[in-house]
Amino acid sequence: MAHMGKTTNPARLPGQPAGGHPPLLTHREARALLAALTSGASAATVSLDLGRSEASVALGDGGAVVGGAVLSRSALADIAGERNKCFEIVAGGARAVSVFSPTTGWVRSLMPTDDAPTTVVAGFPMHRIRGVTPLTDTAAKVRALGRPRGRVLDTATGLGYSALELAKTAAEVVTLELDPAALELARRNPWSAALFASDRVRVIVGDAARLVATFESSSFAAVLHDPPTVQLAGDLYSAAFYRQLRRVLKPGGRLFHYVGDPTGRASASLSRGVSRRLGEAGFRNVRAAPSAFGVTASAAGGRGFAGRR
Repeated sequence: MAHMGKTTNPARLPGQPAGGHPPLLTHREARALLAALTSGASAATVSLDLGRSEASVALGDGGAVVGGAVLSRSALADIAGERNKCFEIVAGGARAVSVFSPTTGWVRSLMPTDDAPTTVVAGFPMHRIRGVTPLTDTAAKVRALGRPRGRVLDTATGLGYSALELAKTAAEVVTLELDPAALELARRNPWSAALFASDRVRVIVGDAARLVATFESSSFAAVLHDPPTVQLAGDLYSAAFYRQLRRVLKPGGRLFHYVGDPTGRASASLSRGVSRRLGEAGFRNVRAAPSAFGVTASAAGGRGFAGRR
């Protein structure tokens, strides 16, 4: 059984089904509603689930009627001015989608992008968002790994995008998440809904550095290692952890390790250190994967490409 974090559901609006997401707005939808109000329209079509679908919103002198709540022009203007936040429309009004974690002491929030939102953790976006989107960033990482089949390990669940992308080809994805608050945030994100419904994804809550040591040797065909920054998760960049990743990979299994922008001085230095420690841990064919901002490596034995066996 997967060990799932508990989720605190926000107060539902009248008529909202149990278990469903409350309506969600970003600065884009708020601006569109304000423009429609200014034009005198009686309704406007916008997304209420962060771009997954569209819905009609009634407009009137009091503002916009969103899921049974009336948002005034002033409230919409406040949302329109917050480019880095997503807002839930709940019984008490609009509130930013964010979670404080007593486990880590970090604040996690949803940040809108041109497709699925990213998570901001302690001020750091958890996906590349400059010139790419969270979904294209995720797809690049999985392509670098070789779109593996078999049983795959994802060391950092977050919003679950990597686990879901891996599950398109893998027989099973075991994804690890240190912080129950990350899963609470994922449950409040429509783009993560499939994470909790997929029969190919198993989510385990716990410290990856400890959990990986409990897995059987040679039990995974591939590993996608996309840790938070070194400042937040230094143990996940250690030689000891890399040795455990090497141990759980099958002969010929493949690893992708995200390290950051290869053109940046700090990331280039990190990449060199990561590559050196991976080699010392027993990986071979350690190579840069610049399009995915990471490095790849393979376990000794086999053909070293888990996605094509």
